[in-house]
Amino acid sequence: MHTPSRRTLLQAPLAAAGAGLLAACTDSGSRARPGAAAAATVQGDFVPPGPKGYVEPSGPEVRAAERRRGTGPVRMLRFTAAENTLDLGGRHVRTWAYHEQLPGPLVRVTAGDVLSLTLANRLPETTTLHSHGVRMRCDMDGVPDLTQNPIEPGADFTYRFTVTHPGTFLLHSHVGMQPDRGLYAPFIVDDPREPLAYDKEWVVVLDDWLDGVQGSTPDKVLRQLTPEHMTMEGMGPGPEPARTAGADTSRSRAAGGPSRLLHHARSRLLHGDAGSVDYPLYLANGRTADHPSVFRCRPGERIRLRIINAGSETAFRVALDGHPMTVTHTDGYPVRHTETDALLLGMAERYDVLVTAKDGVFPFVALAEGKRGQALAVLRTDKGRAVPPAGVRPDLLDGKLVPARRLRPDDSVALPERDPDREMRIKITGTMARYDWGFDHRSYSVRQRHPVRAGERVRLSLINATDMWHPMHLHGHTFAVAGLDGMGARKDTAIVLPHRKLVVEFDADNPGLWMLHCHNQYHSESGMMTILGYRT
Repeated sequence: MHTPSRRTLLQAPLAAAGAGLLAACTDSGSRARPGAAAAATVQGDFVPPGPKGYVEPSGPEVRAAERRRGTGPVRMLRFTAAENTLDLGGRHVRTWAYHEQLPGPLVRVTAGDVLSLTLANRLPETTTLHSHGVRMRCDMDGVPDLTQNPIEPGADFTYRFTVTHPGTFLLHSHVGMQPDRGLYAPFIVDDPREPLAYDKEWVVVLDDWLDGVQGSTPDKVLRQLTPEHMTMEGMGPGPEPARTAGADTSRSRAAGGPSRLLHHARSRLLHGDAGSVDYPLYLANGRTADHPSVFRCRPGERIRLRIINAGSETAFRVALDGHPMTVTHTDGYPVRHTETDALLLGMAERYDVLVTAKDGVFPFVALAEGKRGQALAVLRTDKGRAVPPAGVRPDLLDGKLVPARRLRPDDSVALPERDPDREMRIKITGTMARYDWGFDHRSYSVRQRHPVRAGERVRLSLINATDMWHPMHLHGHTFAVAGLDGMGARKDTAIVLPHRKLVVEFDADNPGLWMLHCHNQYHSESGMMTILGYRT
C-alpha cells in the first residue's frame, strides 16, 4: 500500500487560496461579476439554445445526480488566468497561463472531496475551465454557451462539484484556441484506498508549443490552415493536393506570422498523416529539450509516472531509457498490468505506469510522432553524470508498443456485458484541402443534439471517413472500447485511425448536455464537435 507522505512530485503544490478545508457545499457554481464585492450563487440561470425536451445543464435531474454523489471535505482553490512572460528553459515567450507558470499548478484532491475552484479571468477575452475526463455535474463542465456563459474579462466563476473517481486528469480552457496557449494544468484525484505500491511519483505533462515564438499564435496558425485565407488566385478549395516538404507561403502570408504548416508528416503508427502544424518547440513539464526538468530518486525505488498529453495537435510516442514500463491505468481507470517498452498518447490521453529506477541518468523522451522534434525530461539517481543531449533517442522507443485497444480493464472497473439499448453511428468527415472538419458533413452548432435517455447502454460507432487520425473525447462519461473479445479498457479519449471504425459503449448515467469532439484543437475549432443530450 502506497503511503502518501512519501510521495515526491515534480510539480507545484495545490493552488490553494488560503481557506483549506470547509465542511459544506452548495448546489451549483457561482460567478463574481466585475465590480461585485462577492460571488453570488447561480442556480439554474443558464439555458443554452436548442430544441426542447432535453435536460438542462442545471436542471433537476443534474442536481439529483449530484446529491447522489454525496459530499465530503471541500477543497477551496483559486486559479488566475492572465497574460504572462514564461521561461521555457532559457526561451522566454509571451503567452496566457495560470498563475504565471507552465504547466499550471497541480490540483490534487481525494476521491469523495468537493472541489471548489474559482477561476479569475484576467485575460483580454472570455474563458472557461474544463476538467477533462472527470465525471461531474453538467453545469460545471466548462463548455461556453452550452453548459455556462463564458467568463467575461475581469470576472470570476467558481466551479464546484463532487469528485467521485480517482485518477489522472487534466484541466484546460474550453474556449477557442486557448488550450494551445498555456491554459492547462494537471489534475490528480487520489484513491483513499490506493492499491498500488510505489515509493515516489513523477507527473510528466507533455505539450506542443508555438505561442509567442516569432510572432506566432494559435489563432494565426488556424487561419493559415483555413482555405479562405489563401491569397493566390485560383487556389480555392478543391481536390486534396499532394503533400510535399516546405512551407505553404500563400496561406501563411494571408494569415500573418511565419508559416507553421507541416507537410509530408507521416506515421506508420497513425496510419498516414501525423498532423498539419509544424511546432517549433516540444515541452515536458514546461521545459524544452535543451533545458529539461530533472526528477531525482534513489536506485531501486518504484516510481509511478503519470503521463499527460496536453498538446493540441501532436501525438507523442514515449519511453524511458533502460526502463520497460508496466501500464496500470489509462485515462484514470485501472487496467490489468501490462508490460510495454513505449506508449503512444493522442492529445488529452493519460497513462499511469510503474518503473523500478536503475542507477544513473536516464532520458524520458516524448517523440512528436511523425513530426520533427521531441520533448525530454530526465530521471536521475546520481549527481555526477551529464544530462543527455536534446536529440537522444532511446532504443525502447522502437520496441514493444501496446496500443490502448489491447489493454484490458481491471475487474473493479470493467463495464458489464449488456445488450445496447441504443446504437449511434457518427461519421467523422472533412478534408485537409477544405479544412471543413465535422461530423456527418455538418459543422458544430450549439443547437445540435444526439438523444439518449438515462439508464440506457449506448453503443457508439465512430466511423472515420477522413485521411487523418482523430483523438475523440466524450465529456461527462467514460466508455469501454469494444472488441471481438468483449469490453476493453475504460477511457474518455481514444484515437480513431483514418478510414477505420472505433466502437465504444457507455452507460448513460450522468444527465445533461455533453460534448463529443475531436481533441485536435484545430479540428474541433473548425467544426468537429457535436452534443449528446439526455431526453427529459
